[in-house]
Amino acid sequence: MRVVVVGASGNVGTALLRQLAADETITSVVAVARRAPSGPVPPPYDVARWVACDVATPGPDEAVVDALAAAFVGADAVVHLAWAIQPSHDREALARTNVDGTRRVLAAARLNGVPHVVVASSVGAYSPADDDVLRDESWPTGGIATSSYSTDKVAVERLLDEAEALPDAPVIARLRPSLIFQRDAGAEIGRLFLGPFVPRGRVGALPVLPWPVGLRLQAVHADDVARAYREAVVRQARGAFNVAAPDVLTGQHVAALVADGNLQEVEPAVVRQALGAAWLARLAPIGPGWLDMALHTPLLDVSRTERELGWRAQRTGFDALADLVDGLVAQAGTASPALRPGRFLSRLDKDR
Repeated sequence: MRVVVVGASGNVGTALLRQLAADETITSVVAVARRAPSGPVPPPYDVARWVACDVATPGPDEAVVDALAAAFVGADAVVHLAWAIQPSHDREALARTNVDGTRRVLAAARLNGVPHVVVASSVGAYSPADDDVLRDESWPTGGIATSSYSTDKVAVERLLDEAEALPDAPVIARLRPSLIFQRDAGAEIGRLFLGPFVPRGRVGALPVLPWPVGLRLQAVHADDVARAYREAVVRQARGAFNVAAPDVLTGQHVAALVADGNLQEVEPAVVRQALGAAWLARLAPIGPGWLDMALHTPLLDVSRTERELGWRAQRTGFDALADLVDGLVAQAGTASPALRPGRFLSRLDKDR
């Protein structure tokens, strides 16, 4: 199989390249990124032929669609992972990458007759659910209105709906994972979400962890997500698939890793006000919409993914979180320019 990965240099892209490199059924990989590496590259990046293309290039779609279509020649499947989280204050720039970029990828795939497209959606596309009932893929994708990340994921879901309704549409799969963690993404995730508040020195260094009352999370290791993408590709899967580890993380789990178990619950309204002020002052890289999304997204039922993709998480969400915390403290990155340590809020290729 010939597989093209758009947004191949970030968190999930790196893990997916590891999976594809070990898969004998994958005979050719093309990796598309805003900036292609020059010269020799180490594993897993050496599995691919790299093509430079910025899906967010301003202007008409045609030039970008043509460049993508050239990279898609002969592809059996295209996996679209490219996504921007920063600059969080530039809403137009985010939509250019996230929404316009997805539309361009879909147009290029249709222009080239690519038979299968696999797209990164998210738990963030789902409508609010303020209980702990596990929701399957039939839960509405209305998003969280105050979160730009969520509203862009909803817009992508609608683009996929429209693409599926066109004549001669490709088979489309959309994966909706929970939070995705791995050690190698420590520097990237710290830069995107924590900025100057990245824990330093050692794991468990915080004196106390402030935690919004009622916040609970699901997480999944990047390698497990990559296996789900690989299964979706080789099985030519169609439709939506939730991806998450089975355990649910609470503040006490996080505090055990970053604050020696010391937890202080705080009312969400207080946290939201403080985060909003820090974001407006350019002290925090993300705004209060991220808190809104974390508090109100549903917990995921992964039964369909287990049944139809033969997939199960090999690591718990707590394992994934521990791996990330270790990477945050170490500022771990890889040879990918998207993952390696860099300036706070530097604009590099990113995926979700």
